[in-house]
Amino acid sequence: MGMFLNSRIPFDLYASAATEKYFVDKSNLISELIPALGKSQRFFCITRPRRFGKSMMANMVGAFFEKTADAGTLFSALNIASPQTAEKLQQEGCKSYDAYLNRYDVIYIDFSELPENCDSYPMYITRIIKGLKQDLAEAYSKHYPDADQSLWDILKIIYQKTGTRFIFIMDEWDAVFHMDFVTDSDQKAFILFLKQLLKDKVYAELAYMTGVLPIAKYSDGSELNMFAEYNIAVSKRFSSYFGFSREETDRLYSIYKQTCKNAAFTREELRIWYDGYHTAEGSQLYNPRSVICALTNNQLQNYWTSSGTYDSVFEFLKDSTDDIRDDILLLFAGESVPSDICEYAASSMRLETKDEIYSAMVVYGLLTYQDGFVSIPNKELTDSFASMIAAGRF
Repeated sequence: MGMFLNSRIPFDLYASAATEKYFVDKSNLISELIPALGKSQRFFCITRPRRFGKSMMANMVGAFFEKTADAGTLFSALNIASPQTAEKLQQEGCKSYDAYLNRYDVIYIDFSELPENCDSYPMYITRIIKGLKQDLAEAYSKHYPDADQSLWDILKIIYQKTGTRFIFIMDEWDAVFHMDFVTDSDQKAFILFLKQLLKDKVYAELAYMTGVLPIAKYSDGSELNMFAEYNIAVSKRFSSYFGFSREETDRLYSIYKQTCKNAAFTREELRIWYDGYHTAEGSQLYNPRSVICALTNNQLQNYWTSSGTYDSVFEFLKDSTDDIRDDILLLFAGESVPSDICEYAASSMRLETKDEIYSAMVVYGLLTYQDGFVSIPNKELTDSFASMIAAGRF
């Protein structure tokens, strides 16, 4: 058990969440990953707006696969243990879910975490590399080589001596690109670090990576091309595992009505406030964090908060052309605006055209996209736009 290798933290966080009143079971995501173990298409990058459950899912994947904690009781009560899932896994040529439960060495990295008083990229990445080397030295003391060797060479030597393959779980993979002290050359070094750690490495049994922005923003297309990328706007796969569906929200609202003595809002009001995000497969989703906050607090209000990445989009809007300003007013009035969403453009920080700006706003969760049109998803985001307009942000 270490800071990065087989950390107990993902299990504890997910086990705690699973006992909460407004928990939603998304464990069937794991049944999408099991068939990929050890296969060529075993690298996943799933990008979603903030507050859409990415870290919760990363914790769940870690809790399921890693050796540290016994998660049998936890997952036996979830959807992953259902007969329907067992049949699905069998059709994929896989064993029952419990054949994979707590059987792997898992390297879990939250790239948004910093060392104390961090003010440089070398200081940031050294914490990760040094911490991983220490974890590996403790876990594989009999087979650990010279610590001066690279992290990837150490992992390769451990694999050659023991046959151990590792599952990599990387949360907030793009956080480093929003840190003030990170330079352009540092960004390139980080991409190279991921490439050297994972690309063509036999010791990587599976890699599961999440963030807001897709890899295409930062990679030249070949450095990390082993990853299959899935975002909310154009990718159908994994759509049901992030955000809350209407049926899931119905169940949560039923719990709220049964347990709250003085329910302050109706189911329809909950829909108006937090529904309206569209997936590529045509479903509508609720913002999960906002729904849970509203039910827990017994109050409908704007729980959506901006951050540096969102603020950068507002800066583009501030200096936008008259037609974009006109579109924003139409969107604020509840209208839809035509737009061609481009996945690569959505990740660019050099947003020049209207479609590029709207694509970025979809990726960040400010707008939703369906059938060639963008719109503001719900009242919560309408209120955010109202605040932006009142503050003269564009």
